[in-house]
Amino acid sequence: MEALFTAVTSLIVFAVGASFGSFLNVVVYRLPAKLSLLWPPSRCPDCSHLLKKRDNVPVIGWLWLKGRCRYCKRRISWRYPVVEAVTGLLFLLVFLLYGFSGQTLGYWAFLSWLLVLSLIDLDTMTLPNSLTQSGLIVGLVFQGTVGFFHSSQWTGMSQQLMTGIVGAVLGIWLFDFIAFAGSMVFGQTAMGGGDAKLAAMMGAWLGWKYLLLSGFIACALGAFVGGGAIALGWIDRRQPMPFGPFLALGAGLTVFWGEAIVSTYMQLFFPWS
Repeated sequence: MEALFTAVTSLIVFAVGASFGSFLNVVVYRLPAKLSLLWPPSRCPDCSHLLKKRDNVPVIGWLWLKGRCRYCKRRISWRYPVVEAVTGLLFLLVFLLYGFSGQTLGYWAFLSWLLVLSLIDLDTMTLPNSLTQSGLIVGLVFQGTVGFFHSSQWTGMSQQLMTGIVGAVLGIWLFDFIAFAGSMVFGQTAMGGGDAKLAAMMGAWLGWKYLLLSGFIACALGAFVGGGAIALGWIDRRQPMPFGPFLALGAGLTVFWGEAIVSTYMQLFFPWS
């Protein structure tokens, strides 16, 4: 009976996440184009025909239509069902890790912000201020709420809120410094201003300690992928590459395994602490 309850709950959580993923696709497409996120309802980008509810069922709708618009038969990008499925999996992983808690709701929001910012950065090489700034504010609210309910109420709230503020300040200062130093060394813009703002948002959600871990993971992944792409001739040495997805991936990995990574590091290098 318990296994059945777990399976049904997991399916529901995945479906909720996939539904949010459908909305995230809308945000990724419309926000950079400065279009309304609410109106008009979902429609085919080629023929502009309004989609029926059965066409909008996350993942399944795309499979049912065999990846083509019901009306004009043009191909529908595979990215739509992939984003829906990835969002569903992220929601499920967070739920399995944090259960029925405020942290689950918070990290659902955080990972959704990160996913949208990553996709927009890949598409446009920009990280919209409206998303990084709103994400930072919500992150501070999340920190204060967690502190209020998981510690000595007002004292805990102020401590957690300060953790988020310090993380946000460190994030923007650290990555602004990296961008400045990189520009001096390479003689060209090394990092966009949006990356520092994204780092500030991450610091608000994660605090300074896990921000540093996220930044280290992002830089390591960026160096590995960028170096590999240059070695294979896929990109030029001076060709700009979006760094937002690496920051988002570092933050996502930290949400799930940050505590374990830091604990392992401390045991290996500071066993006496």
